[in-house]
Amino acid sequence: MNRGPNLHELGTFLKARRAQLSPDEVGLPAGELRRVPGLRREEVAQLAAISTDYYTRLEQGRVQSSAAVLDALAQVLRLDADQHDYLLTLAGKAALPTAGRRTRQEVQPQLRHLLDDLTLTAGFVLGRTTDLLAWNALAAALVMDFGRVPEEERNYVRLLFTDPAIRVLYRDWADMARLAVAHLRMDGRRNPDDPRLTALVEELSALDPQFRRWWTSHDVAVRAGGTRLLRHPVAGDLTFRRSTFTCAEDPEQQLVVWTAEPGSATHEAVRALASRIETGRDALNGSA
Repeated sequence: MNRGPNLHELGTFLKARRAQLSPDEVGLPAGELRRVPGLRREEVAQLAAISTDYYTRLEQGRVQSSAAVLDALAQVLRLDADQHDYLLTLAGKAALPTAGRRTRQEVQPQLRHLLDDLTLTAGFVLGRTTDLLAWNALAAALVMDFGRVPEEERNYVRLLFTDPAIRVLYRDWADMARLAVAHLRMDGRRNPDDPRLTALVEELSALDPQFRRWWTSHDVAVRAGGTRLLRHPVAGDLTFRRSTFTCAEDPEQQLVVWTAEPGSATHEAVRALASRIETGRDALNGSA
């Protein structure tokens, strides 16, 4: 299903990308000192073989564009695959999964069962706007006891920017938090007017200048594989491989898992944590 275009956001995105390119990156002479960073509108238009007036109206959100023009602009602005997809979506040219009614999400039962079966792998289920819908015991032991966070505040991006312990936990917090903001903006293309997304962005923009700067940079990315670097207060420095799986029954739910390389120091530390978790369960159950 194609959604209608979001011309204002499309124009803002083009402007942000234009500002981040230098003339030499696209084969143009730098010329005289520029008053503003990035390429000029006429330079982008020339490279994309369209008129400056037409490109100006695109940035102003006053005109729709064809897929062919958008593809040309994506090439000129050096957009990666995620950014290109985002551009097409904003223009109403790309298909997106239907979001359905904006009711409160409940974790899919099969994802809940899968989480419970993961004993040596930390797992989370993220919903719309990165709400934390479910997690397993190892995830709680590695990051925090999410159950103690009020449900309305149980949001991954929100915790990244508001919880001091999580800022210390991630060894590469700045890089990881910036990527999370790019994921959030990419997720928001499905429902840019979602009041929960709007409230989250407004809250974090007011609280944190880094979030505000990264959000207004209009970087986008889809969740994919990567590395998570932790400095755990008990287990020490840990390195995980991050993988993401989309739920077929509800594409707005994603299972995120952290796995440790077998035989690594992280793997041994995880085994020790898992043993502590099991021992705690046995104690609660009155077992020896």
